[in-house]
Amino acid sequence: MEKRFDEGFDNILIYHYDEEYQNGKRLDADTMVTDIGRKALSLNGKWHFCPDTFCSVIRTRWFDETRYNRNGLPLPYDYDFEKWEEITVPGVWNNQKREYALYEGAGLYFRTFSLEDLRKEKLIQKHGGRLFLRIGAANYETRIWLNKHYLGRHLGGFTPFCADVTDYLSEENRLLIFVDNTRRGEQIPSVHYDWFNYGGIFREVELFETPDVYIQNTFIQLSRQTAGKIEYRIRVRASAGPNKTNHIPVQIEIPKLGIVYKDDCCITQDLPADTLEAAGTIDADEEKIEKWSPDNPVLYQVIVRTMGSHSDIVEEEIGFRRIETKGQHILLNGQEVFLKGMCVHEESLQSLRCVTKQEIENMIMQVKEMGCNFLRLTHYPHSEWVARIADRLGIMLLEEIPVYWALEFENPNTYRDACNQLSELIIRDRNRASVILWSVGNENPDSDERYHFMKNLVKTARKLDPSRLIIASCLIDVDQKRIKDRLIEALDVVGINEYYGWYLKDFEVLEEILGNYHEDKPIIITETGADAVSGYFSENAEIYSEELQARIYEKQFNTLLKYPFIKGITPWVLYDYASMRRMSSLQNGYNIKGIIGKDRIYKKKAYYVVKKVYG
Repeated sequence: MEKRFDEGFDNILIYHYDEEYQNGKRLDADTMVTDIGRKALSLNGKWHFCPDTFCSVIRTRWFDETRYNRNGLPLPYDYDFEKWEEITVPGVWNNQKREYALYEGAGLYFRTFSLEDLRKEKLIQKHGGRLFLRIGAANYETRIWLNKHYLGRHLGGFTPFCADVTDYLSEENRLLIFVDNTRRGEQIPSVHYDWFNYGGIFREVELFETPDVYIQNTFIQLSRQTAGKIEYRIRVRASAGPNKTNHIPVQIEIPKLGIVYKDDCCITQDLPADTLEAAGTIDADEEKIEKWSPDNPVLYQVIVRTMGSHSDIVEEEIGFRRIETKGQHILLNGQEVFLKGMCVHEESLQSLRCVTKQEIENMIMQVKEMGCNFLRLTHYPHSEWVARIADRLGIMLLEEIPVYWALEFENPNTYRDACNQLSELIIRDRNRASVILWSVGNENPDSDERYHFMKNLVKTARKLDPSRLIIASCLIDVDQKRIKDRLIEALDVVGINEYYGWYLKDFEVLEEILGNYHEDKPIIITETGADAVSGYFSENAEIYSEELQARIYEKQFNTLLKYPFIKGITPWVLYDYASMRRMSSLQNGYNIKGIIGKDRIYKKKAYYVVKKVYG
């Protein structure tokens, strides 16, 4: 039962004040709706903001905006949404006010919008429809209220989520969003990791419209298993009411290939009652399909529509390519490929975590000029614009979720969070040809709980997307001098992180480890490298000098390229980036393993070593 502020101070005194919200409505992969090609009202720009260190929005129900008691007499209140300072969305709060630079905790965002704003964008149709709020990402926990109505809670700091706002609209609308970047043990990632914990709403916010019967998401790609087939999966949502039906005709059209294919979306037992799905394959003459590759990033217009009155249409550009393994080889469109890559974090000096489209494009062009055909987007989902721009410019991607280092692998809430983040990432980007690998984890300690946790993530990835390869950064048994990880059996590609020459000095041990590898699966060296201070030179190649970093890279390449089962290398890391674990006088809060400085301009000597090998 809803309590009024003037009926007592129960929420202040009760420790478990938050239970109804912890277990309440979730915003997750099941509520995500594609916004591609839809009319939208951007809510980017200035929002009112205030830190909420004590979670007062819930403890004392600020969202109720109760300013008068039952008798109409004014009450004191501790909030003032419209008069709070303004900050920019998308953006992290850490660079918007000096006092917020190292802030970890909760913050409240507030803004208004009107139905007139929506009408100007032609988003309110006479025949009705649904209106969704979409947030590209907010770190880490998000809760949303519209006009005092609670819309739901999202967990995960890097993936998009949606809330249906249709039934709560007014002529003038008050939107309140709670974002909390507090590190907690059961979260993904947990309390300890090697990057900066930026806070806030750092990707785009928008309102977009759909019909009552709408396309929720699509998957369209060349079959990995069968030549001459395009796989598809179309999910449709039918709102309760007169439009509710047991089947909905859908059409898939690829004009340049002369494909017009129709199927019925139907209700199935494993989906919610208002959800329908069509799945199958379409015959395609592969000789007519110009395959996507980094050298030829061709994209096809693909149109998916529901049939009938007020039909919904999703139109996007999709590249068709096939990625697979054969023994210890990786094949792109049937041809063996070596993945010449780099690891990269989502960060720039100007934008911090909120990188711009121009910065993304510049980054991709920079690595292509270096000779790369591949990027590992570490250690969390990057902006969806990375994959969209990579599709157009031609660079292959590994995308991963932050199942990173030690987690509460035995905790069902932790697994639920990880599985949802993986699902949201895959649903978001599975139509992007540039994405060839999903990674389910990085450097996780061995245990039975970890093994089952990650093996189940692999199963989820394969169910959502059978067209791509699955990888994880696996374990090395240093005593036995071999790669040893039970998870390998579930993977398509084995990832290995090793820092011989830096943390471990003896390259002969690395050669022994690799010499003991006998799995019939390819390896990608997902991390290797060394620290170097930009501009620090030493004739004797002293520690932290550019010369030592360059020498280690030379030795690494000379060693690794001798092994035929190594089919890719992603050195750590492209740019220096912020990390509060790195606090020596030389590091100053940065991981300085970049081959390019934190300004994304200065090239260390190791850069030219990589370019010589890749070029």
